Amino acid sequence: MTYSGYQTLVVRVEDRVARVTIDNPPVNTLDGALARDLGAFATEARSDDDIAVIIFQSANPEFFCAHADFEWSFDPSMLTALADPDSDSSLNPLQQLNERIRALPQVTIAKLRGYARAGGIELAMAADMRFAAADRTWLSQPESLMGIFPGGGGTQYLNRLVGRARALEIVLGAELFETSLAERYGWLNRAVPDEHLDAFVDSLARRIAALPPGVAAAAKEALDAAEASGPVPNLTEEAAAHAKVYPSPDDVVDRLRVVMTHGGQTRDGEVRLEHLLEAVPWAHRSPTTHR
Repeated sequence: MTYSGYQTLVVRVEDRVARVTIDNPPVNTLDGALARDLGAFATEARSDDDIAVIIFQSANPEFFCAHADFEWSFDPSMLTALADPDSDSSLNPLQQLNERIRALPQVTIAKLRGYARAGGIELAMAADMRFAAADRTWLSQPESLMGIFPGGGGTQYLNRLVGRARALEIVLGAELFETSLAERYGWLNRAVPDEHLDAFVDSLARRIAALPPGVAAAAKEALDAAEASGPVPNLTEEAAAHAKVYPSPDDVVDRLRVVMTHGGQTRDGEVRLEHLLEAVPWAHRSPTTHR
């Protein structure tokens, strides 16, 4: 496997470990190009017996992956165009993508630095493990401030990691979590001092990669089976619920356009995204106006 030709990813394979670096300036937005590259990588890697561990990381120390592209709110057809004809048609394209990553036979690790919000943290939650640079990483599910909720698998992944009560706090509170609290909630496996993060993740990846063939994949299967109802049982329910709020009504879309004019999907706007979203007032509307 060559793992070349990507627009937004740089892939390096060494000693059965693939390091997948997201490089989609300015803030690693999960847009069409990145989604297609991630899907293509997952397709290639799935059948590659020379890879035992996959590390997802970022070229930008300020942003692991900002969030899904705001343009998809303005033109939902841009998202639906990413649908995978070979995946479950009851799921939306982001669910399909994240499930392809979650279902990879290799052990997957998200190594986080900077901001990981919405579709960005959903991508990280699709990985088997998450390790973050302490005090240099921030997590958030701010979708409720955009008039939606996490719909790329986020409600299902999050509920399994932190439990229902904390998942509701994260989803509806839409606050930015720093690493010590995210670690305590179980959103992260571990927060590691920034200067030690690379060595820690590399050491773990090498130990896993050195296991006899088949051991890690079998362990993943057994651990998934330990959850009586399956690892992620209700993505179709999440998709149906998300369809109630997306595509968004015109007033919500207009509000997001204002956010874009004030710095959305730019570096300066993204570091204060929750405050930026909260600063734009909601228009009063009846629930019946949703299209």
